[in-house]
Amino acid sequence: MHRHRIGGAALAAAAAALSLTLAVPGAARAADPIKIGFSMELTGPLASGGTTALRAMKIWESDINAKGGMLGRPVKLVYYDDQSNAANVPGIYTKLIDVDKVDLVVSSYGTNLITPAMPIVMEHGKVFMTLFGTAVNDTFKYDKYFQILPNGKNTAVAPSKGYFEVAMTMNPKPKTVALVAADAAYAQNVIVGARAVVKELGLKTVYDKSYPPSTVDYTPIVRAVQETHPDIVYVASYPHDTVGMIKAAHEVGLKTEMFGGGMIGLAFAPIKVALGPLLNGIVTYDVYVPEPTMKFPGIESFLARYQKIAGKADPLGYYLPPFAYAELQVLAQAVKGVGSLDQDKLGKYIHATTFHTIVGDVKFAENGEWEKSRVLFIQYQGIDNSGIEQFTKAGRQVILYPPKFVSGKLQYPYSTVAK
Repeated sequence: MHRHRIGGAALAAAAAALSLTLAVPGAARAADPIKIGFSMELTGPLASGGTTALRAMKIWESDINAKGGMLGRPVKLVYYDDQSNAANVPGIYTKLIDVDKVDLVVSSYGTNLITPAMPIVMEHGKVFMTLFGTAVNDTFKYDKYFQILPNGKNTAVAPSKGYFEVAMTMNPKPKTVALVAADAAYAQNVIVGARAVVKELGLKTVYDKSYPPSTVDYTPIVRAVQETHPDIVYVASYPHDTVGMIKAAHEVGLKTEMFGGGMIGLAFAPIKVALGPLLNGIVTYDVYVPEPTMKFPGIESFLARYQKIAGKADPLGYYLPPFAYAELQVLAQAVKGVGSLDQDKLGKYIHATTFHTIVGDVKFAENGEWEKSRVLFIQYQGIDNSGIEQFTKAGRQVILYPPKFVSGKLQYPYSTVAK
């Protein structure tokens, strides 16, 4: 009789609990993780960037969960290797959204891998935080697209404007320019902007050609540039091209006042170390270097933690990792501010808010880019063959632009500094 009474009470309690669960559908899901989905280059030619970004994102995942997650729920990163292949991206985002039912999406690394995800993300009306794409939204004009790369509103111009502004501080001022670009999305977007800046400044273009991504010998290109005797040379290139172009410049003995540009790859520590003193004199686009003018709250602590788990891909972590972490900080602050995962509300909140991150304060413009550009142009100075430690010291990657972050003076001509 006693056992029967206990069973009846338990049954009644279970019925009551079931009734409450049915009445409040979200109650059963309260402890389910908030899933953030993305593809990432974990293999293939862009894996050196993708793997470093993922490490940073995992640090953020650990940090946010240690603070209780978002909306009282744990956070889980759901990701797949896109193999650095743009053709794999649409299928991955379709699976993430339709099968894995992720709550939020962020991007893979780079223009070529962000662009193919856009139609899928737009079809599902998702907020899309993206990692280092150039001028992607110029075509799509999607109101829930946001870019953590600090190009500023005029995305095509940002990777070159500072370069030419620095060049115009030389005495005498340059008059002629050579433009060189890879025949691929990022480089072509950038070189279009460079042409506009060159025209605005009244410079004469004496060389303007693109080379195929399959190029392996850059010496003929540099020789052709040399024959036009440009005062300055601007190159828009990918990591492999960048290394080849710099080696060719030394082999040929390139004579010009200023050399560099939007040379992707120089921000990665293994490439810095491999090139060593060949870097001297080069002026290039960057986003973060350890100069005293860039001590944002939390950045040094993050880098110290990242460097402990970095591996060989990028043991310093100055380029992608801080921004991969920061884009998730933005997303978390937006979710907290809105108090839900409503995509339309999140998009409006992100547009209206200034976010505090380890890469400084971030405010987005109407096109999803940073409201104000904070692209750096730095010059390598005093680099030797002593290895990676020198790149952690101030004065080796001197900031020349923008004025707010300047930490040293331009050394020129390149042909003299490079020796």
